[in-house]
Amino acid sequence: MKMHARAVRHLKFNRLAVLVGAAMPLLVQAQAVQEAPEVDPGVQQVQVRAQKQVNSYTAGSSSTATPLDLSLRETPQSVSVVTLQRIEDQRMQTVTDVVNNTTGVSVNQYETNRGQFTARGFEIDNLQIDGLPTTYEQQWSGGEVASSLAIYDRVEVVRGATGLMTGAGNPSAAINLVRKHADSKQVTGWVEAGVGSWNERRVMGDVSTPLNSSGTVRARVVGEYTDTDSWVDYGGFRSNTLYATVAADLTPRTLLQAGYSRQESRAQSPMWGSLPYWYSDGTPTNWDVSKTTSASWSRWPSTYGNAFVDLQHTFENGWKVHAVYNKAKRDADSYLLYLSGRPDRVTGLGMSAYPADYITHTDQEDIGLHAGGAFELGGRRHEAAFGYMRMKQDFVSDNRPSDIFPVPGDFNNWNPAAFPEPNWGARQFYQDRHTRQEALYGVARFALADPLKLIVGARVTDYERSGSGGFAPDYTIKHDHEVTPYTGLVYDINKTWSVYASYTSIFQPQNALDFEGRMLDPIEGKNYEAGVKGEFLDGRVNGSLAVFQVKQDKLAQAAGQINRGGPLGPETYYVASEGAKSEGFEFDLSGELARGWSASAGYTQYRIKDAAGADINSIYPRRLLRVFTTYRLPGAWEKLSVGGGVNWEGETYTVVPDAPPGTNGRVEQESFALVNLMARYEFNRQLSAQLNVNNLFDKKHFGLSAAYEGVNYQAPRGASLTLRYRF
Repeated sequence: MKMHARAVRHLKFNRLAVLVGAAMPLLVQAQAVQEAPEVDPGVQQVQVRAQKQVNSYTAGSSSTATPLDLSLRETPQSVSVVTLQRIEDQRMQTVTDVVNNTTGVSVNQYETNRGQFTARGFEIDNLQIDGLPTTYEQQWSGGEVASSLAIYDRVEVVRGATGLMTGAGNPSAAINLVRKHADSKQVTGWVEAGVGSWNERRVMGDVSTPLNSSGTVRARVVGEYTDTDSWVDYGGFRSNTLYATVAADLTPRTLLQAGYSRQESRAQSPMWGSLPYWYSDGTPTNWDVSKTTSASWSRWPSTYGNAFVDLQHTFENGWKVHAVYNKAKRDADSYLLYLSGRPDRVTGLGMSAYPADYITHTDQEDIGLHAGGAFELGGRRHEAAFGYMRMKQDFVSDNRPSDIFPVPGDFNNWNPAAFPEPNWGARQFYQDRHTRQEALYGVARFALADPLKLIVGARVTDYERSGSGGFAPDYTIKHDHEVTPYTGLVYDINKTWSVYASYTSIFQPQNALDFEGRMLDPIEGKNYEAGVKGEFLDGRVNGSLAVFQVKQDKLAQAAGQINRGGPLGPETYYVASEGAKSEGFEFDLSGELARGWSASAGYTQYRIKDAAGADINSIYPRRLLRVFTTYRLPGAWEKLSVGGGVNWEGETYTVVPDAPPGTNGRVEQESFALVNLMARYEFNRQLSAQLNVNNLFDKKHFGLSAAYEGVNYQAPRGASLTLRYRF
């Protein structure tokens, strides 16, 4: 780690960015393969739609793993794409729904409105929107995990270390939410209305239209409203989402896009914390899935607004430049009740209450500049891409203290409406956090031979984070010129099969000092992966089989106490040590297997241990099976499509040190399978009705917390009916 004055650092960094930008046109001119002919913008739009593979369960390309626009087979990492068609077939409504149904990733839903996304034994701490990282932390994530899918065209998931495009984070996965855009020159779209279990009511509309006679200026508007109760007593959720975007062909080769989205949501009586697993005598509680620890006055309203401007230009030689600016704001004001303890099995007494109110505000600003294209070297055609990314995020949380609360009574007969809301005090500062990332990246794909491609790249990142409050001392973490390498090798066996190997990395800054008082270097996440990929039926089906090893090094480990003369007295100092290692394999298959038959199937299995060989992160499932398929019946039944699938997860557990006597201290969720069904009938080309049934066999299951023994029961059997009209 090199430490520099902030002004000097930014001056050097900006000079480098300017030099790269100035050299780009020269590189484009010197290494252009050939001039491309003039292309009518209407033809360009048709090509884009063809690449999306409408009504498919797979995608033609992805740029989440690298800035190169590669097919899934050409990408030397495990990639899954959840398409719009699959989102509609399974009636996915939130980001959490996608993660619960995608190969290799899972959700630990330890509360009703908060959860951890995980992959390969590590927590996912980065979401992307159109390739730009939006950092979030699960302890404040009431908004992110419930984000509506209404404004997104598809979701791309790349597993393993993804530092080349995301910057700091864990070696788990990147989840890229790809927005819908105004790409239609005709009036088109759909409206739908649905009802479901627990009094769910939902309406949604998606309309695209040209704004001039030639269609060079286009608009798209998406709106969604959802209001539902919950299987949990007194629980409910209401949200409304609005998204508007405009696209303009400034020239046949220049596209300008701009848009704004806003989601307002309100969780009613959300559970903060979870249900006790044992009574005080060690007897398992085995609550009903409707049991809650919340109160009727508890609520968690939040808003998320996001504005963007996107400019793309294609030069006559085929090189493309892309500039994007993104501005986002998130606000929340949560009034919560936390109940903890182990009640008496007979009297229900023994719980304690802690009410709290947190007001949070997050500002995030992103800038991205990208250029890429083909060049010739040594008589062969290669590709390269370069870019600059800057992210600034400011988070602040205030709180309002509450007055003294009575001790809860009989929790066996808990009544959320009988527990009064406290008197809240004046608003006061609680915690803040400021994060900055600035990076340059470059990557090239060399054709070493006709069937052999080498991808090499790197990212150089300046990272700074500071914070205060939250019952912890003030801190500043600063790392300059962190280098994140990327290497991949792909060999095409024939037109269908290829084999690959890759090394990818990522870094995660940590707030820990060594004996000398110096900040420890970031944790290094390394992902080694090898596998085979196949592309079948003219690209309508993609499949992959991979083996992987993920390592974390330089993890902070407490080494002793030292008195530095500060007001807090002796403090812990740390040393860098070996961290966790995850090893496993993964299978993924998606696409149209035959006319009218689409499917997505994936299986993941791994083990993860710390440096001493002990199992860690056991609350994340080591084995995952995701299968879903639909089939449109032939002949006289061609208007009917039927489908179904299974989501199976292996056992998860946590060990509680102070468990009641007579127990083994282990809170365990056994392996379980959720069976989901769907059927859709198309009355004509415009009107259809769709029925979805989730958790058909009403399997009782829960998420659990790593820090506490609590459990949070997930949805029992539920059904929904949706009417959709397309025009």
